[in-house]
Amino acid sequence: QAACVVNRAASLEPEGGCSRDGRLDVEAAGAPARGPAPPPLPAARVSRKFWSAGDYDAAGGSPAQPPRNVGSRMCVHPKFLHSNATSHKWPFGAVAELLDNAVDEIKTGATRIVVDKIVNKRNGSPALLVQDGNGFKTSTMRLGADAIVFSRCMKGSGPTQSVGLLSYTFLAETGQKDVVVPMVDYKYDLLTGDAIQYERHGADQFCSNLSVLLKWSPFATEEDLMGNFSDIGPHGTKIIVFNLWSNDDGVLELDFDTKEEDIMISGAPNPAETTNAVKRTNENHLSNQLRYSLRVYASVLYLQLPGYFKIILRGQEVQRHSIATDLIYRQAVSYTPLEFLRKKEGEVVTSIGFLNGAPTISVHGFNIYHRNRLILPFHRVLSSASSKGRGVAGVLEANFIKPTHDKQDFEKSQLYQKLIIRLKDMTTEYWDLHSHLIGYQKKPRASVSPTPPGMLTASDTIAEPSERNAVGAGLSVAPWRGGTRDHPAS
Repeated sequence: QAACVVNRAASLEPEGGCSRDGRLDVEAAGAPARGPAPPPLPAARVSRKFWSAGDYDAAGGSPAQPPRNVGSRMCVHPKFLHSNATSHKWPFGAVAELLDNAVDEIKTGATRIVVDKIVNKRNGSPALLVQDGNGFKTSTMRLGADAIVFSRCMKGSGPTQSVGLLSYTFLAETGQKDVVVPMVDYKYDLLTGDAIQYERHGADQFCSNLSVLLKWSPFATEEDLMGNFSDIGPHGTKIIVFNLWSNDDGVLELDFDTKEEDIMISGAPNPAETTNAVKRTNENHLSNQLRYSLRVYASVLYLQLPGYFKIILRGQEVQRHSIATDLIYRQAVSYTPLEFLRKKEGEVVTSIGFLNGAPTISVHGFNIYHRNRLILPFHRVLSSASSKGRGVAGVLEANFIKPTHDKQDFEKSQLYQKLIIRLKDMTTEYWDLHSHLIGYQKKPRASVSPTPPGMLTASDTIAEPSERNAVGAGLSVAPWRGGTRDHPAS
């Protein structure tokens, strides 16, 4: 966890005060008790450009007082939030981890996750909402400078609900030397819907933390804050990421405007503006669209999900898509590293074939999943300098290798290197045997005994890969079912 101090007084006393019943006197604190638009905060010293935001000087603000009543603990400087987030070069990688949180909870009854855009009432800027996931990860800070989390759960003493703020802006502007997460808790009555302040650490600390929440979040009143629980239900989590990051050009990285039903990466190419038909076809292909479109990326992020589980993006369900169904002349090839010959988790079955539309579709690469989750989409294993392998793609789940921290690549272990070498050989072998089916001239293979062409039908020319690599590599070839371009094998 990045936060080293959770739910302690945030070292900023309320500018107003608390009434005797423990409620914050918001009007005395300088914020209106009611009204649609909270007062804007002063211009932030923290850069809103993500790759420049780690350069703030914490000493420039009013230094916070040492925490009260806190024993031995590990302190983490606020800059860690930014440096930790830089492990995600791609914003959608951070979104994917929030989706993972929800998918991990399917076994405990999760049925959906909602991703949407809302408006920050404090300054009118867009914010990202993620609801019904399971908790919060610091990688979320790759998406925006600040995040507020609403959580409701059932405990032995009854339902409780909590609000916590992880704000890079607050930490920088107030000169905090370590990460502080102000939190407030409430006891909730399921029958009446009433929430009563739960002062775990006393009324003073509750008031102090609530004051920080109302000053530095998009919500200026406690009533506005509590309104976020109206659609959570008896158990659930809502995360709002605000003060979203901009790219180096000062444009928000997340584009909510190009497509109302999607979230795009700003600067995505528009295939409609491409005059070259072949180039336009390739830009429209899933392999390119998933890099810019969250809807497309989410549709292939998991190999399998229960039919009842829904990913709702901007009010519309994401329709899941199996990349293997896009392959024509498809074969299934089994490979097991020597280290895993007697272990079930070591077997990898790769679906390989030409992408429907090849050779016009010039994409090449393998979609490598790990425990149901896509790690590397369309990972190229052959050089792009020649046409060999053009249009050849595959899908596999490799559970014997380890993903990197951001789940956007694999650790470069020997097992990984061996797998890539095998995929390279598999691609070359498949191409040599089948490239004539998409219009390339078939070249004779010295290692394969020639067969009189008159004895084979067109569909029968889909030969199995040779077994010359089977010895020592644990390779086996699944039987070919005779698929054709118009009727790919299942």
